Amino acid sequence: MTRLLGLDVGDRRVGVAVADEAQGTIRGLGVVRRGTVGEDAERVARIAAEQRADELVVGLPLDMSGAEGEQARRTRDWGSEIAARTGLPLSWRDERLTTEGAEAVQPRMRRDSTGRPTRSSIVARRARVDRLAAQAILRAELAAREGARNVPPESADGDTTGVCG
Repeated sequence: MTRLLGLDVGDRRVGVAVADEAQGTIRGLGVVRRGTVGEDAERVARIAAEQRADELVVGLPLDMSGAEGEQARRTRDWGSEIAARTGLPLSWRDERLTTEGAEAVQPRMRRDSTGRPTRSSIVARRARVDRLAAQAILRAELAAREGARNVPPESADGDTTGVCG
């Protein structure tokens, strides 16, 4: 049974979700505050053990063109180090627009008497967005794995059945 731990990595926080590949379920777990790489690895290892996760899926923040920019490089460095320290296999998943999608479904923030969002509503919203983005990363990963299982086998001449072009 494969359980995946999805991570939406930011500079300050990491959104966390877990998926059970066999059941196709995904559940947001919350957000952890970033620390040193060692502290982050300990937190991820603890969460993975608690959730019986046996693989990490880290969202890769590609540019809209699909290129890897500075943030993607930093995320790759972090994810590779976390995987090495935890001993868990690592998969990368394109996370373009996951945060925007998560923000789009958020309710209006609570406002104070001046009309500004309250500090607590800002913090709560950020945590929800990060958690939902981690869930979206896992949804994309499960869909990709399901699609890979449903790809028709290659024919004898090397063409894939059902593919034109």
